[in-house]
Amino acid sequence: MSRILVIDDEDQMRQMLKQTLERAGYEVIDAPNGEKGVQLFRESPADLVITDLIMPEKDGMETVIELKRDFPDINIIAISGGSRAMDPRDYLHYATQVGVVCTFTKPIEPQELLNAIKELL
Repeated sequence: MSRILVIDDEDQMRQMLKQTLERAGYEVIDAPNGEKGVQLFRESPADLVITDLIMPEKDGMETVIELKRDFPDINIIAISGGSRAMDPRDYLHYATQVGVVCTFTKPIEPQELLNAIKELL
């Protein structure tokens, strides 16, 4: 069974992703921010990481950069709803520049996400 790490500061989004992935047969661990997510990954690596980009403590870009630096082969999917200052597509574009393999804007269509995960794993 593939293991997926979900990192998102929004409890509702994190729980929705966790439930969707578990129903699809994946083992899921989750974290409310990049700091905790990197810690969990170091303790018990996942096969795939899904991370939000805008989060407190350690944002998604910092998280992606650190994970790709230390674990270059890890596949990372970035998700974002954007912010008042920037369109989510801009954040997601920057994420692809630092190693993200797939991106989604919020709200996420669960089946599209599952199809991307299946392709990456």
